[in-house]
Amino acid sequence: MSRRATIVGSGPNGLAAAVALARAGYAVRVLEAADTPGGGVRTAELTLPGFRHDVCSAVHPAALTSPFFRAFGLRERIEWIVPEASYAQPLDGGRAAVAWRDLDRTAEELGRDGRAWRDVVGVLSHRLDAVVDFTGSQLLRVPRHPVVTARFGLRSLVLGTRAGRATLATEAGNALLAGAFAHANAALPSVGAAASGLFLAAHGHTADGWAYPRGGASRIADALIEDLRAHGGEVETGRLVGSLADLDRGDADAGDLLLLDTSPRLLLTHPDLPSRYARAIRRYRYGAGAAKVDIALDGPIPWANPDVARAPTVHLGGTRAEVEASENAVARGEVTDRPYVLAVQPSLLDPTRAPDGKHVAWAYIHVPSGSALDPTERVLSQFERFAPGFRERVLATSAMTAADRATYNPSDIGGDILGGAFTFEQAFRRPVVSTTPWRTPLRGVYLASASTPPGPGVTGMPGWYAARQALSDIAGVRVSPADLFA
Repeated sequence: MSRRATIVGSGPNGLAAAVALARAGYAVRVLEAADTPGGGVRTAELTLPGFRHDVCSAVHPAALTSPFFRAFGLRERIEWIVPEASYAQPLDGGRAAVAWRDLDRTAEELGRDGRAWRDVVGVLSHRLDAVVDFTGSQLLRVPRHPVVTARFGLRSLVLGTRAGRATLATEAGNALLAGAFAHANAALPSVGAAASGLFLAAHGHTADGWAYPRGGASRIADALIEDLRAHGGEVETGRLVGSLADLDRGDADAGDLLLLDTSPRLLLTHPDLPSRYARAIRRYRYGAGAAKVDIALDGPIPWANPDVARAPTVHLGGTRAEVEASENAVARGEVTDRPYVLAVQPSLLDPTRAPDGKHVAWAYIHVPSGSALDPTERVLSQFERFAPGFRERVLATSAMTAADRATYNPSDIGGDILGGAFTFEQAFRRPVVSTTPWRTPLRGVYLASASTPPGPGVTGMPGWYAARQALSDIAGVRVSPADLFA
């Protein structure tokens, strides 16, 4: 009789684990609470018919450098859009700082900060393979590229403190860096945010830049599910697993392996979870929430600076001081009138996302955990600030508060979309301090979500590591993605 595995959650990590186990010979079943699979990589008509919005993530800088997705052949399975400009940060007065894929162009436009930008970000871009290797697993190990690891770590330590503000001299350079750091959804400055931001910024000056799939994020889930089904696996939607006790009886029996692409808190529902491990899960901290707005537009966004229209990802936050004030207000339980807005305009380079001549915009702000604040007005105001006339082009909006998100996806605790607070401490304790954090004390049960290393981002790596750990525990041998996708 074949071995059976159940995966709870059909996000990119759960599907990566499912694909790996199916290719290893398991009969795999994926249980998804929502009506459609994909977790953080869904695309849907949220505003008007014909306007396709990404429900969660939209741009995926780390997908094409992920060792798992490289072996899987994600680049070949779907079409990727690679913009000339990875991201932009508009400033008042029609100015803007742009992170072009061309590092030389970026440095030239930053003027006095060009040399510093090369030293801070460019060096890491040139050795991105080593950066991905170091950051792409749990950190309790000897790095294979010690020089690059040391360089990355020292830059994160410096830029994660107030002293790091002296690294760059210009308003544009500081704003461009702050926009990347604020992705971490943490108080600024902080070492965790600096490390996360440097990782993202380094991707911006590579051949793949900040790429995203033509047709929407759901194309990633589609590719994984197609491979899963080709190897005998199945996905069942509308199957909420509110308690692990539900999987101990009847046709819900999990089989030989149970992998959870969920919050670790689901483990607390198992009666046999050891108390020491349960205490560690209860100590694991979640970050602030995300409140999102999707916008249907009757034309392109009228940016005051035309270069901003060449970057699908735009950070609407103004200066570094404004970005830091916004993120620090959230850490205090507040939201400023001019918040940091992480925005994406995918239809500029992907006409499949809206009817002819029309466009879509995707944007979110950080808010206190569990907040019911509707972000629409604040988001529209920030767009209008840097793109006068924006409001006149809005056809419809659809908002999701942090409280809504927590209901929509029970794994997003309080609306936290990163799987847990991204702090220096929790880079090592995610969700526990261990060289094998994907393994739980429950026999055959593994964590496969962004709450495990290497953390958030569409990489599939947490799911792959969980599947690899399970296969290693059972067979006593370690496998690589190449073993499964040769």
